[in-house]
Amino acid sequence: MKALLPLLVSVIPLLLGACAQSSMTSDTYSRDAAQRTQSVSPGRITTIRNVKIEGDARGGALVGGLAGGVLGSYIGSGSAANALGAVGGSMAGAAVGSNVQQSAGSRAGLEISVRLDVGETIAVTQEVNPRETFQVGERVRVLSDGATTRVTH
Repeated sequence: MKALLPLLVSVIPLLLGACAQSSMTSDTYSRDAAQRTQSVSPGRITTIRNVKIEGDARGGALVGGLAGGVLGSYIGSGSAANALGAVGGSMAGAAVGSNVQQSAGSRAGLEISVRLDVGETIAVTQEVNPRETFQVGERVRVLSDGATTRVTH
């Protein structure tokens, strides 16, 4: 177990990099979304509400659990104490890592309600984009590919 410490120290930066979240702004597309057909629905903004988009806590829990388990295994002397320390360290590390990752990955968002020209009202939540601002009453386009929907000008 003690031999895992150098491995853990070298793997943590890679795991944290894998936990990075992609942007959820109206002008950012994933590689998979490029060159895909989207429906375009024109409409008018009826309300805008500031919201918080929470970060994904899974990666932080994994990294925290690994780190806590390895570090916890150093507690006490003897195999029983080391095992208990590893289990307790894993649980505590997963909880701390989850909270840290969720807080670090949280972003400012907007919930934008749009009255579409066809009469339907929808709400879309997306990350705040400093390059694109919205006003109530403004004409916008709602783009959707069936899985992702965004409001843009």
